[in-house]
Amino acid sequence: MTKHVAVLMGGWSAEREVSLVSGQACADALASEGYDVSIIDPPRDLHAIADALCPQNGGKAPDVVFNALHGRYGEDGTIQAVLDIARIPYTHSGLLASAIAMSKPIALGMFRSAGIPVPNGMVIPPEELGKGDPMSRPYVVKPAREGSSVGVYIVQEGDNGPDFSDWTFGDALVEEYIPGRELTVAVRDDEALGVTELRPLSGFYDYTNKYTDGCTEHLCPAPISEIIAKQCQEYAIEAHKLLGCDGISRSDFRFDDINHDPGRIVLLEVNTQPGMTPLSLVPEQAAKLGMPFGKLVSWMVENARCPD
Repeated sequence: MTKHVAVLMGGWSAEREVSLVSGQACADALASEGYDVSIIDPPRDLHAIADALCPQNGGKAPDVVFNALHGRYGEDGTIQAVLDIARIPYTHSGLLASAIAMSKPIALGMFRSAGIPVPNGMVIPPEELGKGDPMSRPYVVKPAREGSSVGVYIVQEGDNGPDFSDWTFGDALVEEYIPGRELTVAVRDDEALGVTELRPLSGFYDYTNKYTDGCTEHLCPAPISEIIAKQCQEYAIEAHKLLGCDGISRSDFRFDDINHDPGRIVLLEVNTQPGMTPLSLVPEQAAKLGMPFGKLVSWMVENARCPD
């Protein structure tokens, strides 16, 4: 019997638009692979979500949910809890791994304790933003619990700002700025797929450069030494396991080959639900290994997490 896959996409987080693109790409690919696909754009209404997942009046729940939601509520354990209660298998990581990974300070603390290098940093409440420098410049300010470089600022020497008067993200994570290169590693089922270097044509690898075609050059495999590539992949696999991730994750690094020889690798974060847009990094690395997009998302469905 054909498997019914419901693709969760959109939602109400700051990453709604990217999620819609990811979800549609996944839905189209799954349909082309022969699955019976439906799309759910969940509102911020628990009753409506429950009805979409477990329809009344004779409706049938999906066999698997493909979770293409991004950001808070979609990848922080919230929707995972609903799916666990409903006992519907779903892609990506479970409640606990999702919640820990989304809380950057907690995740970074775990990585640091395991010996994985991470930036020096601190958490400050939103009311303290803009009241002087919390550490020596340059430094990075980012939401403690968001993804996709939403709300990220780099404060350089001589800057007057930024203006945090419209900050809506709660606690801020302030970290030392790591110069050098941006590297990322996808992990599938405890196996690293490769290392990609990201070279924005201007600025840093922010939300716009991530999701605007032509703004960032992807070098896959990254032009780095085998030793550095192996170290990045080992750190990514270890972080994936430490968090208890399932399916696919992606680890983002800074590689400082300016001030250090042979270079300093620093893990910035682990994304438990990496983007699956046409510009996304996980599909790109998988394709380099001979796994086209349709086969990748099919693997994710067939290896979906089954709630207890």
